[in-house]
Amino acid sequence: MSAESIYITDEHLALREQVARFIAKEVEPVAEAWEEQGFVPREVLREMGRLGMFGITYPEAYGGLQADALTSLVFAEALSRSTFGGFAVTVLVHTDMASPHLVHAGSREQLERYLPGVIRGDLITAVAVTEPDAGSDVKAIRTRAHLDGDAWVLNGSKMFITNGVHADLYFVAARTDPGTRGSRALSMFVVEKGTPGLRVGRALKKSGWLCSDTAELAFEDCRVPADNLLGQENAGFYSIMKNFQTERIALSAMAVGHSLTALELTLRYVKERKAFGAALFDKQAIRQRLALLQAKTEAARQFMYHCAWLVTQGRECVREVSMLKAASCELANEVMYTCQQFHGGMGYMRETAIERLFRDARVLTIGGGATEIMLEEVAKRI
Repeated sequence: MSAESIYITDEHLALREQVARFIAKEVEPVAEAWEEQGFVPREVLREMGRLGMFGITYPEAYGGLQADALTSLVFAEALSRSTFGGFAVTVLVHTDMASPHLVHAGSREQLERYLPGVIRGDLITAVAVTEPDAGSDVKAIRTRAHLDGDAWVLNGSKMFITNGVHADLYFVAARTDPGTRGSRALSMFVVEKGTPGLRVGRALKKSGWLCSDTAELAFEDCRVPADNLLGQENAGFYSIMKNFQTERIALSAMAVGHSLTALELTLRYVKERKAFGAALFDKQAIRQRLALLQAKTEAARQFMYHCAWLVTQGRECVREVSMLKAASCELANEVMYTCQQFHGGMGYMRETAIERLFRDARVLTIGGGATEIMLEEVAKRI
């Protein structure tokens, strides 16, 4: 019995079809231009908000659908069937990596002020945790914030921030207790675009995810109102750790979705491409290799749905999600390498989707917790 029959409902199928139609009409024909300009147009994101894609798990009171983690996974996987990874990650950072900080820790006033706009796509979000010297090692964050009258003053820098150039809201991690080392001195803040002292240092040029805007941010005596503290003071580390599970399942969905798409493209290509008087698919080595990668991808997909089910049940699943993130993202790179190889010289051309998928997949083993970090999380729990 497959993951489809166990976990997927008619509503899930309808959502998957809706996303597929949107991608086929609004993304694939035009997104090459987005790769050149370096970001997804705001009108596209607003349309997704209008269609209800930005509030799947969020409360109905603010315009969301109040669905569960399985529904969110269906959306993330469907979105990742696009051949433009930069488009997918732009959306998933907004829905699964940044805005959950607001929903999980925001006060009623903060939710009322920001969440309806987030769900509509009027306010695009970014999460600013990573620094030049602090990535997966969140405890090493140096950006600091101190209370000055009725405002918090932030100083420091952030690196590799997805949506960082064009975001409207940033959820920023900073050290609020200089006398305490490690995890017990971090807090989260809501910082609005245009706040004096917040500066986009530079837009970063990447190997892949070209239509995703990525920035280095600088906070220079950046003053935010005292009530822009998100959640409890000095409890930010736990908020970040909690949201890592959602983020890593979303990145695994990207890995699985991209792998399925790459295998489909390659299967079509090798059945049409002739070499030495026969289709490439007639070569045993090629068809068996693709069959094995299909099996591995389906196995990863089943495990991914199981992890999302564990989340819906409220079960502890750090070990399982860490396994999933490591295995699925490493697999995506294996799939892309092989699929590009089977495209031959054409697979090395920028005009082909497989070349783009190859570049976009590489970062999946790096971002959101590198494979080595994930394996350490698993090893701790063996």
